[in-house]
Amino acid sequence: MAASTSIVVISAGLGVPSSSRLLADQISVAVERLGRATGLDPAVTVLELRDLAVDIANNFVTGYAAPDLAEAIAAVGGADAIVAVTPVFSASYSGLFKSFIDVLEPRSLEGKPVLLGATGGTARHSLVLDLAMRPLFSYLRTRTVPTGVFAAPTDWGKGTDGGQAAGLTARIERAATELVRELAAARPAAAGAPGAQALPSVATRPEDKSFEELLADLTAPRR
Repeated sequence: MAASTSIVVISAGLGVPSSSRLLADQISVAVERLGRATGLDPAVTVLELRDLAVDIANNFVTGYAAPDLAEAIAAVGGADAIVAVTPVFSASYSGLFKSFIDVLEPRSLEGKPVLLGATGGTARHSLVLDLAMRPLFSYLRTRTVPTGVFAAPTDWGKGTDGGQAAGLTARIERAATELVRELAAARPAAAGAPGAQALPSVATRPEDKSFEELLADLTAPRR
C-alpha cells in the first residue's frame, strides 16, 4: 500500500469560531477530495495556532519547545505540503502566524508545496497574499502555488445568484487543484493508480489567457 500524503494545515485565527479556520477547513476539504480523485491518499493535520500561543511565546524566551509545540514543529517538518491561513493584522500576516514560522527549524519548509490563504475585514486586504505572505514563503524556499485564496466578509454571503460565495469556492478549487498537481508530480506512481482521475484544467478562465490568446478570440471568424 502506498504511503499517505501528509498535508499540514496551519490556521492562525484567534476567535472561536474563526473565519481563518473556516477558510482553512474549506481548502483542506477540497485538497483532500481532489487528492483522492488523483490516486493520492491525503492525511490532513490541522494546527490551530491559538492553542499553541503560550508555548510559542515561551519558546522565544527559553529556547525550549513544549511537547505540543514540538509535535506541531515535527508535523510541519514531515509534511508533504502545507496550507497556511492567517487573518490580516495591520495589513500583514498576524504576529502569531509569524511567530510560529519563526520557531520552525531552519529549512524545514524548503521545497515544500504551499497554498496561501488569508482572511480580512475588507477585500482591499487581499494584497497581503502577494505583498507579505508570498515574499515570506519565497524566502523560506517553498514552492507556493500560483493561486492564493483571500476571503472577506462578503465572500461568505449566500446569494441566489451564487455571487460572492461562488467566487470564493472557485478560488479554493483552483488553488487546491494547483497544490494537488504539485503533490501528484512528486508521486508519479500515484497518478496512475486504479480509479485515478485527471485534474481539470486550471487555465480556462478568460483572465488566465495571454494577451495574444484574448486577441485571437476576438478576431476569430464567427460561425
